[in-house]
Order: sequence, then structure tokens, then C-alpha cells
Amino acid sequence: MKEALRKIGHWLRWLRWLKVLNPFGYLSRLDRYIIAKFIGTYIFSIILIISISIVFDVNENLDKFFTNNAPFKAIVFDYYANFVPYFANLFSPLFVFIAVIFFTSKLAGNSEIIAMLAAGVSFKRLMRPYMISAALIAAVSFYLGGYIIPKGNQVKMEFETKYKNKKKNLSANNVQLMVAPGVIAYIQTYDDVTKTGYGFSLDKFENKKLVSHMTASVIRYDSISDSRYHWKAQSYKIRKLKGLREEIESGAVIDTLIQMEPMDLVFSKGQQETLTSSELRDYISKQLERGSGNVVQYEVEYHKRIATSFASFILTIIGVSLSSRKRKGGMGLYLGIGLALSFGYILLQTISATFAINADTPAMLAAWIPNILYVFIAYFCYRQAPN
Repeated sequence: MKEALRKIGHWLRWLRWLKVLNPFGYLSRLDRYIIAKFIGTYIFSIILIISISIVFDVNENLDKFFTNNAPFKAIVFDYYANFVPYFANLFSPLFVFIAVIFFTSKLAGNSEIIAMLAAGVSFKRLMRPYMISAALIAAVSFYLGGYIIPKGNQVKMEFETKYKNKKKNLSANNVQLMVAPGVIAYIQTYDDVTKTGYGFSLDKFENKKLVSHMTASVIRYDSISDSRYHWKAQSYKIRKLKGLREEIESGAVIDTLIQMEPMDLVFSKGQQETLTSSELRDYISKQLERGSGNVVQYEVEYHKRIATSFASFILTIIGVSLSSRKRKGGMGLYLGIGLALSFGYILLQTISATFAINADTPAMLAAWIPNILYVFIAYFCYRQAPN
């Protein structure tokens, strides 16, 4: 009997610790009520607007799908299954703003906000469940945009290339790049369909002196190899220069490791959207080491994913501050202001990204300009909110 009581006491102590560690234990009924309203309205707005977008997209592309004999399974699972999360995440700031304005205006119209403030809940305390909801949305948005959606974008872009007549860059001419410190590769013509290059040369320099020169009539990337950077060179010749001596090696085929990949040779529009955040970071670092200047759009995409996640907090503050007062006429005016501010944020994102690519604006600054400007708007709205 004593042993059984001792075990029960042991389990009760564990349950007490679990209660302390349970994050929901720190949320009051008011917090849970607002979080449920926020998340529910956010999901509802996504379903509503994305459903309308799908109808318009189907109407626009139906002829192309039939003309190019796109299978129904591919349309549903390769295109629209990736279309929905991409655009839902792209316009996530808009959905956050609509959700906050919609349900907070309804709470204010029903005098629920007045009752909360009259019960001694400060406006600052009222913001807590909103910030918790914004944090959840920001975390999910960042993870989806950085690691899940890029994989789906690859499938979606392949579908568009095949069934929507969307042209994709599949070749390159006169490609020259530094594949390692002091190692310069050159390909006269490259075909991305077969992963094959023609007229290849590889020069290695030490102390600004040429020490090795390799040429090959054909070089092909081994896409089924277990290791990266695996190439097969055909009709190759290698010249090694050692002072006044020269060693020549030639043959039909040779396997070699060269630190370049097909994506380094051919740049396609929207290619940065198919890379995960870790792949983007590695790609940018590698290209900067090579001295390549064609990385601005990749840097903008990398920083934009982070900045867009933080936008959930800023737009939530603006939305709550605008819609928490009970006013005559309902939510119409403030819903209009909210939509205008949301579209303004998205437009500012596009403009700043364009400036970064075409006007040498730092990519990190360009990605964060909308957030910096909207922080001041959020602060002003918060100061004008009811106390």
C-alpha cells in the first residue's frame, strides 16, 4: 500500500511539472478567446480569397491546359496543390490584416472591447493574445516560405514549362566563372536539358601563374552520382606546367570533380523561389566568393522571407489600433483603410525589390524598407488607440 502511494505521489509531482511547462496554462480565457477568433478568421479569409483566385486562374488557363493535353492529376496535384500555399504565403500580410480588422471591428461593434477595458484590462494587455497569434502565423509563414513552398515551386514551374507554354531558359553561351580560388572554368555552349557543355576549358593559377590547363570537347554533369560536382569530360587533354617542363595527359573519358552545378550555368526567371533558405544562403555565399554579381535577386528573396514574417506583428498592431473603437457606420471605413495599407505594403515590397535589382540598393535594406516605414505607422496608430 505504501509503495502504491509513493508511486502515485511520484506521478503527481510529474503532472505538476507538466502543468508548469504547459504554455496554455499561462493563457487566460480572454487570451484563448481572441487567439481562436484571430486564427479562425485568418484561415477563413485565406480559404475565401484563394478560392476566388483559383476560379479566376482556372478560367484564364483552361484553354492552355486543354491545348497542351495537361492530365487532370497533374493540374490538381502538381499545379494547384502548389499554387494555393504559394499565394497564401505570399499574401499572408494581407490575410493577417483582413482577419484582425474583421473580427476586432465585430468585437468593438458588440461592445466587447469596451467591456474588456471597463473590466480593468489595459489596451497593452489586450494586445498580448494578438501578438501570440501573430507569432504563430509568423513562425508558420517563415517555415513554409523557407523550406516547404520552394520544393513545391519546383514542381509548379516544371508544370508551367510543360503545359502553360511558359518559356524557360535552357541554354547558355560563353559561360565563365571561378569555381575555386585561382581556378577558372569556361564553357562555350551549355544545354540544360541534357546537362551537357561543349568547348570546355579549366585553368588553374598559382601566384598568378598558369600551372594547369584542361580542355574537353564535351563535359556532362552526372546527375545520378552520390556526390555533388561530379562531371564526365570527353576527349580531354590536361597540360601541367612545371617551370619550363610540360606534362600532357589525354584520353577519351575522365571523371572529375569541379565545384560547379547546372544551376550555376543557367539562370531562369524565378529560380530563387525554388531554393530553400539554407540553399539560398549557401548559393549566395558561393557566388560572392566567385565574384559573381548576379546574386541580388537571391539576396532580396532571402531577406524578404524574414521581413515578411515580421510584418505579421506590425500589421496586427495597426489593425487592432484602427478597429478597436466602436464607431458609427460599422467596419466599412476601417476595412477599406486596412486593405489600402495591406496592398500598399505589398506594392512597396515589389518596388523596393525592383530598386535593389536595378538601382544597386543593398538587398537587405530593400527587403526591410516596407517594415521600417510601417513601424512608424504602427507606432502612430498604437498611440491613437483607446486606453
